[in-house]
Amino acid sequence: SEDGLVSDPLDNMLIDAANDAATKLFGTQHLQKNPLDHAKLKAYTDSRSYPERIVERSKLITEGSLVVIFECFDSVTFVYAAAGAIFHNRNGMFYHDDFIGKPFGCKIRSRNNKGLGYVYLLRPTAELWARSLPHRTQIVHELDASMIVFYLNLRPGMLVCESGTGSGAMSHAILRTIAPSGTLHTFEFNEIRADKAREEFKRNLVDRMVTVHHRDVCGKQLVPIEDTTTNDGEELQRKSNSTEGGGFGIGGQVADAIFLDLPEPWLAVPHAACTIKPNGQLCSYSPCVEQTQRCVAALRENGFHSIRTIEARLREYYVDDVELESPPRLQRPGEANNNTKDDFAGYGQSESEDAHVQSKKRSLQFDSEDTGAEEDNERSEAETDVAETKVLIINEADGKVPAKRKKLCARPFSSMRGHTAFLTFATAGLKIRPNPSEL
Repeated sequence: SEDGLVSDPLDNMLIDAANDAATKLFGTQHLQKNPLDHAKLKAYTDSRSYPERIVERSKLITEGSLVVIFECFDSVTFVYAAAGAIFHNRNGMFYHDDFIGKPFGCKIRSRNNKGLGYVYLLRPTAELWARSLPHRTQIVHELDASMIVFYLNLRPGMLVCESGTGSGAMSHAILRTIAPSGTLHTFEFNEIRADKAREEFKRNLVDRMVTVHHRDVCGKQLVPIEDTTTNDGEELQRKSNSTEGGGFGIGGQVADAIFLDLPEPWLAVPHAACTIKPNGQLCSYSPCVEQTQRCVAALRENGFHSIRTIEARLREYYVDDVELESPPRLQRPGEANNNTKDDFAGYGQSESEDAHVQSKKRSLQFDSEDTGAEEDNERSEAETDVAETKVLIINEADGKVPAKRKKLCARPFSSMRGHTAFLTFATAGLKIRPNPSEL
């Protein structure tokens, strides 16, 4: 229904069962013993509370909506719909007035070039935003982002720290996972990039879940506090977040997970050990193996365990129906027929050979009581032989071309995206670590 509640009795039963499973999965013995915490946990795990995942979804494009424009296979960009604005590309001119009121996913044609040019208007997702956003730094692509979200065990309601906001691609992937009740603290030492990220979060309607800090968590760069008397509350918050020294500055043992995308992550590991909760998950994103080695050493020194480093590579394939000639099945000249299979056996086979295959298939059909592995393999091979003999192969001596059949084939792309980064994952220990900034 429109208010997010389900009225169908069967759906309600399924939701209740899912809620019970989520409570058992996410709850701990302490939460289940404490009635107040247990009630809070049930409220968090009730799927009726989450009719929308991250922002209010609308089927129609309205003024100010973020719209991802799909131009072609390898070209994706974005616009914020505004009355009177025009989007230009090689396909023509596209007026935003034609966008507003249309549903996401629709196809829009250009007003010039006789309407031959067109684009698709897509609803933004974390993956599409990563492909279309303006790159201020090297971003975390969707393959690595999915691995990070999975191995950090992110879920709604978590408090996550991210150091190295950059272009904000990974931030949006985290926000989508921890929404709608989670909180992200993202840290960026470059003030211009921090301000730009804060602006994008606000325009993308996720600013209620994220706090952008202009701060160097490694402690190498001292950011002075500026005294200001402006009435702009947002500006006051920005200046208050610009504090001296390293660390996250949000307290000890408060973060459920921490993600580090830094050139020297080993400098931030002691601060992360103080900020993260016991048994919390940490991930470090490092392009070079030397960075990974130093980070792993720092993780061990600061009580982290279950450390592992992985590298993910994406290999894409073309999948399509292709017409292929059936392989020849002619017996080699001069070779005796000893009932052995070879690559050319069966080509131009006689009726007696075809009858032998049919007899073998019938015998397998009658033998339905024995379901052992060997019998299944023999049955599969025989059925494959029968399927292949159904293809009509005409001898080339008759001057006819062998028949063709369609097959679903896959072939890899000619190019493969190279190395992106090494992902190092670790679990925090139970020992409470002191704040390095106070030592």
